[in-house]
Amino acid sequence: MAEIGFYHLLRTGPDQALPHLLGRTLAAGQRAAVMCGSAERVAALDAALWLCPDPDWLPHGSAAAGDPDLQPIWLATDDAAPNGARFLFLLDGATSTRLSAFERVFDLFDGRDETAVAAARERWKAAKAEGHALTYWQQTGRGWERKA
Repeated sequence: MAEIGFYHLLRTGPDQALPHLLGRTLAAGQRAAVMCGSAERVAALDAALWLCPDPDWLPHGSAAAGDPDLQPIWLATDDAAPNGARFLFLLDGATSTRLSAFERVFDLFDGRDETAVAAARERWKAAKAEGHALTYWQQTGRGWERKA
């Protein structure tokens, strides 16, 4: 079973929160797969990560660049993780049918969008019913606070 963290974004959007979490993932010696809701989102995130000031280097790729085995961070619309990632980041309400294939899953959702919050609650219930270990993190002025 995977350890799934639900990340309730209240101060920033995923484009601002994700780089820090990805930086920590790389610092821990892990590879990441980032599952987006659309191909357009993958392209936009690809550009945003190259321009990210902190951390200033997030090596990544997508199907457009190829060579997944060379990419520490893989951006896609599916959860196949061809780069061998053990960490999965879910954006835009994306869902995975392979949660157990990952060591850790990060489900980032916009707390200012009631539809996104309701969908995250449903994902929480489904993951709990499947027996995954769950944590809930809320974004505050001092960083991430574990709430559950």
